[in-house]
Amino acid sequence: MRCNKRKFRPGFNLIELIIAMAISAILALVVGVLMVSGVNAWRQTYEKAHRQSEEDATAVTAAFGGIGRKSNRANGMYIIYTISGSTFTPAVSATPAVDTTVSGNAVEFRYWDVELDTDDTHSLMDTTKKATAYALFYLNSGQLKVDYGPYPPGGVPTGGGIRNTSGVKTIVLAGNASAGAGIGIFSHTSLSGAGKGCVRMNVILTDPDSGEQNRVMTSALLRNIWPQ
Repeated sequence: MRCNKRKFRPGFNLIELIIAMAISAILALVVGVLMVSGVNAWRQTYEKAHRQSEEDATAVTAAFGGIGRKSNRANGMYIIYTISGSTFTPAVSATPAVDTTVSGNAVEFRYWDVELDTDDTHSLMDTTKKATAYALFYLNSGQLKVDYGPYPPGGVPTGGGIRNTSGVKTIVLAGNASAGAGIGIFSHTSLSGAGKGCVRMNVILTDPDSGEQNRVMTSALLRNIWPQ
């Protein structure tokens, strides 16, 4: 009798094929979940970085720090104000003989904004001038604004009053801005009526779309003192 041996061809049987398909499906599902999670995380990060309150925070910090660092810190050359209606009043300490934190919703910086004297062989700046320009940061109807103008006369009359609007450029730095409860946006340490030259800012910005609040806290050190 002839006995024919059956020849088996290499390959997969049905069970192995089902297992391989199941593993492939699981791997594809895991990769898909990771991709979706990555896209969502990127979108959330992008939206957070580009939402209105974040962009306003960047503009506020840059303007406040840039102006503050080049301003004159001599006595009377930067002033923090409280605001009542349209009247600006210099913020003063109730105990002027001791270090006191004084705050308000406006600050006026005075600084030099002129070219060097090209007629002078040493290209010197006119040092007889205490300042040539001012920047008045203030809170108005939920907006944080800054007025740029020439000095003198400055942003507010000596002793307080209504802010100057002649020859002034006004920029809205942030909308939906507010101060914390019981404090002003701007503050500094005062002794005997003179500030020590470090002005702090603490403002709350509310995003108009999400309603989320972003607290911006920074400070500017006024390094220039003239005259000595």
